[in-house]
Amino acid sequence: MSERTKDWLDQAQWDLKHAENDVTGGYYEWACFSAQQAAEKALKAVYQSRNQVSMGTLGPRVVGRAA
Repeated sequence: MSERTKDWLDQAQWDLKHAENDVTGGYYEWACFSAQQAAEKALKAVYQSRNQVSMGTLGPRVVGRAA
């Protein structure tokens, strides 16, 4: 695993923890945003681990190609 891949995964885990805390606090809109950010960063880690470039926001079409 490249160093940058680990960075993306670490940040995704922090964002997911943030989303969990948002749900606990009743901040559901922020929980959705934080969970989306976690998913996007995890996908960037997948791309990085496959030596592929991911620029900008990863949309639904990109998710299917990462699988």
